[in-house]
Amino acid sequence: MPPRKTPARKTSAPSLTKPPLPPFTDDPYLRPFLPVIRHRRERTDALEARLASGRSLAEFANAHEYYGLHRTSAGWVFREFAPNATAMWLVGDFSGWKRMADFQAHRIYGTDNWELTLPSYALRHGQFYHLEMNWPGGGGTRLPAYVRRVVQDQETNIFAAQVWAPEPYRWKHPDWRVPVRDPLIYEAHIGMAQETPGIGSYEQFRTQTLPRIVKAGYNTIQLMAVMEHPYYGSFGYQVSNFFAASSRFGTPEQLKALIDDAHGYGLSVIMDIVHSHAVSNENEGIARFDGTQHIYFHAGERGHHPIWDSMLFDYGRIPTLHFLLSNCHFWLDEYHFDGFRFDGVTSMLYHHHGLGFNFTDYSQYFDGSVDEDAYIYLSLANRLIHAVRPDAFTIAEDVSGMPGLSAPAAAGGAGFDLRMAMGVTEVWGKLMREVPDPDWNLGWLFYELTNKRADERTVSYLECHDQALVGGKTAFFEMTGSAIYDAMHRGSGNLLVERAVALHKMERLATLATAGGGYLNFMGNEFGHPEWIDFPREGNGFSYAHARRQWSIREDPNLQFSYLADFDEAMLAVFRSSPLLLDQPVRLLQCDDLGKVLVFARGRYFFFFNFHCTESHADWKVMVPPGAYRLVLSTDDAAFGGQNRIEAPQVFHARAEREGDNAVDRLSVYLPSRTAMVLERLPREAAR
Repeated sequence: MPPRKTPARKTSAPSLTKPPLPPFTDDPYLRPFLPVIRHRRERTDALEARLASGRSLAEFANAHEYYGLHRTSAGWVFREFAPNATAMWLVGDFSGWKRMADFQAHRIYGTDNWELTLPSYALRHGQFYHLEMNWPGGGGTRLPAYVRRVVQDQETNIFAAQVWAPEPYRWKHPDWRVPVRDPLIYEAHIGMAQETPGIGSYEQFRTQTLPRIVKAGYNTIQLMAVMEHPYYGSFGYQVSNFFAASSRFGTPEQLKALIDDAHGYGLSVIMDIVHSHAVSNENEGIARFDGTQHIYFHAGERGHHPIWDSMLFDYGRIPTLHFLLSNCHFWLDEYHFDGFRFDGVTSMLYHHHGLGFNFTDYSQYFDGSVDEDAYIYLSLANRLIHAVRPDAFTIAEDVSGMPGLSAPAAAGGAGFDLRMAMGVTEVWGKLMREVPDPDWNLGWLFYELTNKRADERTVSYLECHDQALVGGKTAFFEMTGSAIYDAMHRGSGNLLVERAVALHKMERLATLATAGGGYLNFMGNEFGHPEWIDFPREGNGFSYAHARRQWSIREDPNLQFSYLADFDEAMLAVFRSSPLLLDQPVRLLQCDDLGKVLVFARGRYFFFFNFHCTESHADWKVMVPPGAYRLVLSTDDAAFGGQNRIEAPQVFHARAEREGDNAVDRLSVYLPSRTAMVLERLPREAAR
């Protein structure tokens, strides 16, 4: 029996549309692989037609409305997909945790589906339960694959499904649509968003962290660890229950209220969606669900990730596609998320999962190492998401650089709206860890900051959560070292801190100013959060000391952390004032490795950087279009921990000069050492 049809939520015209771009297949290096690109698109089209079968893809991807436990007008209905099962029971509070005939499901004739109908009085909201199944040669306890609420017993640590049927949540902003094209993303983890040791809640995040994000000036929140995961220390990347919002942070209604309030503030909310693998736990997850591995995963060695010790989906199976595509649909409809960052895309795309491979040749994107089933699944997921919510957007986390991931489906691409510019953070990390300031190659830096395909939009970032995990450091901690503990008070005069404060601002500005469509920051890094991220585990005595955010140091007027946060706010304000700035071309005006000066323009904004550690340039000239230029941002402002060497407010005027037989216009500016400034070219009438 197919899932019943329910229409997708009505949407307005999409506000996140792509500008005209040359098809990615115009790349001459791709011409030898055009048959493969066409083949992938044809396979995707054919599979979509097969899955939709006269319906829409959104109607196919509605398994969550059919499977699982649902309250109906007549009582309750429970359904499960379990081809290998021979018997099935719901067992819980309501049955004294024993198998009872009244709670035994029955196979629907001629299908692999099991069904149980119950009167309304048989179950109550809040009761706990699990599945018990028999299969040839054995049996086991499982949680339903489509379960929407899972709770861990704090004494036994055992996870159980929970009957969840409260009064429906009443959305305050039901027609919210993504208002911006260029996301300024605040990556956040609910559980570590509070300062006190412990696990934060949806409610704490809604009331305490949301206002901070609004003040900071970001327009998008990316929530990590939303999908239920049994091991807290996995950062949410070992998912067990794909349709359940993690109960360790609160209730589904509290998560909905958080997203609703974020929409009220004007913030979009996307989530990390983990479809690259699943936790190998059997009792808590969907591994060996009906006694077989191949219900959703590859059987044997191919179904096991050698590093992550997790289960790998078989994207060529219809039940897997039904499960994962419905999962995308579910989070959009049930929780009103505005899109997804797909985690682990590289692992999905290649049979070798990207382990130990350097992608140096285009042929590696089109040879037998590519899992075409995974590529086609990602293409279908993007088609589905944009059909259900045309304004929603998707981001691919891929380190391989596969061409076409964020190219339109019509051109043979996978259809992501953006991809993570993962090389940018590696560049900054290499400079900070391995290269002394005087040896920084600015030409190489600018190339790496702007190295992206013309047909694809990217999200740039100085650092995300990855850089601060145990064994790593935040960028600011990397530059200050132990001085972060005893020399962060204002006026300390510590040279390491002064360098770190100056470069932290410059690095973030250079990253945002060259971003190719979006920008990301991890929670707390805007003010140089100290130390690292570590979740409670045996190795640290189950401590929460590093699984929290120290907001108090950002707010302490005696410390320099507030300088960084205040600069970040001012920087984002410049970009919010010109919403399409990140889609304007970056024009290099000057790159002087001897003077350590980098100047480039974007739209009406001109960015000046002097990375020299000691030398200030008193009369630095740069050729620019004629006109007047207003100083809108300076990293050297005393309010941001600078030395106030650049007078503000200030308007610069380009002066006409002769250069041979030509007339050119140049600005003459003062560029103090380790500073950056942003100038805005004024309209002619404003410059008078």
